[in-house]
Parts: sequence; structure tokens; C-alpha cells
Amino acid sequence: MKRRAHARIPIRFGDVDHARIVYYPRFFHYFHVAFEEFFFTHVGRNYVQVIEKQKLGFPAVRAEAEFRLPLRFGDVLSVEVSVARLGTSSVAFRYQGRRGRRLAVVGEVTCVCVDMRTFRPRPLPAGLRRTLERHRA
Repeated sequence: MKRRAHARIPIRFGDVDHARIVYYPRFFHYFHVAFEEFFFTHVGRNYVQVIEKQKLGFPAVRAEAEFRLPLRFGDVLSVEVSVARLGTSSVAFRYQGRRGRRLAVVGEVTCVCVDMRTFRPRPLPAGLRRTLERHRA
């Protein structure tokens, strides 16, 4: 059975705009928070260790989102992370954010695995690929 990767994110006062709803670019920050939580809980190391010790980075090369429900200060967004696609050196992470049981946002961010010393693409390491496979949507 697949374990689901989740991050619970409280909506802060600074996240909302004059209309009193979450300013849309903040959702990409929330996706990245969930991405970091995914590495910590399912890869077994925090993302800083991946960058500094393994010399791997995952810069985004494509991002999209569909906003379905406004979020306000005080709400809690639960973001589920899964893997939509795996390439040789790329991975597309899918994000589903819910307020309670209601779907608020769906997003996808494609990242490329790079060697942090050269910032050139490199194949996904075998162990990481196995972990990502277990979380394929």
C-alpha cells in the first residue's frame, strides 16, 4: 500500500491579499513546502542534506496550478504530494491541496535533477527513483 505524502500548512496573515484570500503565487510556495516534507518523510533526509551532502538539486522547469476554492487567513491547507511522471533526469510532482475535505488547488511542478557542482542535468539516482516510483499517481 502506498503511503501518502502530506504537508499541513496554516494560512498566515501575510499570505492573503487585499481581497482577503491567498495571493495565488503563495500556492507555489506551499507546493515547495510539501516537496520538502516529501523528502524528509519519504526519502529519509531533508532537502538541505540532499543539496549539500548528495550534491543534488531539483530546480523547477515548469509549474501550473488550478485554483478551485479560495483560502483565507486561519484556514489550514493539507497538501498531498504524488509523482505524475518520471523521466531519466526529471520528475513531475503533482499537488492536491484541500481545505478540510474540499479540493482547493491542484498543481504540477516539473523539476530536473541536477548536479549542484555543475548545475547540469543528471540521471535520478536509483534509490531515489525507487522511492519516487512508490509515489506515482
